[in-house]
Amino acid sequence: MKEYTKELNITVKVNGREYHESVPANMTLLQFLRNKLLLTGTKEGCGIGECGACTVVMNGKTVTSCLVLAAEADGAEIRTIEGEAKGEKLTALQESFIKYHGEQCGFCTPGMIMSAQNLLDRNPKPTREEIVEAISGNLCRCTGYEPIIKAIEAVAEKGNR
Repeated sequence: MKEYTKELNITVKVNGREYHESVPANMTLLQFLRNKLLLTGTKEGCGIGECGACTVVMNGKTVTSCLVLAAEADGAEIRTIEGEAKGEKLTALQESFIKYHGEQCGFCTPGMIMSAQNLLDRNPKPTREEIVEAISGNLCRCTGYEPIIKAIEAVAEKGNR
């Protein structure tokens, strides 16, 4: 059987920087970010859109990048975990995850932060229920979610990034 290797040209803006790349038609956004752009903060967990480890923000909405083809992102604006901190300065949410021990092994943390930050960008003062809903697509096997929720609530109480 012949392997399908058609290449497509795409233009995407990732973390404020524009890229013009040629990608295989079957390459996922996750593979594109990790292998082409070398942005390895976005993790592959399950590969079937169930765990949320690969969550990024595309055109203002969270997506599981393992389920989006890179070609589907043509013309899109994408934000990954690498785009959150400004140099050495972490965001308030990242600092809060550290303070409240919202990360244990850290594997889910990038996707969890992207989901939480997207919520806070849309709604700076979410309720606990809104927080739980926003991270419901992100699985964590270490923290039991309570430290993660507390970290997000702490930022929401201050109303800042």
